[in-house]
Amino acid sequence: MHKQIYVNLPVRDLARSRAFFASLGFDFNAQFSNDQGACMIIGENIFAMLLAEPFFQGFTSKPIADARATTEVLTCLSCESRAEVDALVAKALAAGGRAPNPKQDHGFMYGHGFEDLDGHVWELSYMDMGAIPAQA
Repeated sequence: MHKQIYVNLPVRDLARSRAFFASLGFDFNAQFSNDQGACMIIGENIFAMLLAEPFFQGFTSKPIADARATTEVLTCLSCESRAEVDALVAKALAAGGRAPNPKQDHGFMYGHGFEDLDGHVWELSYMDMGAIPAQA
């Protein structure tokens, strides 16, 4: 049985966050979206729930982390190519995100990433399985 994963992220301005991710090419499931949250489709069974901070707060008694000042999680998405990694980072930067680190090229593994409008870190990675070095 294939499981689903829903990553719940607090956002300050839901409409702005939704527009940011739409500009990167992500779609949203209208059935699970409203003025409190938006269900962003990442993959067949992978979703990010962008939740307005007051709504998100209703799920926890702990304070909401300010992702611009602290790191709560690093979300890594696989990409089909180096070009896809670079294109998504470029789109994120154009939409108001920022790149907190330089790209990394390890030959068989290539990665870069961005922070979204709320400071959540999204790492992007391409791995060339045929170029992985043999173990000694």
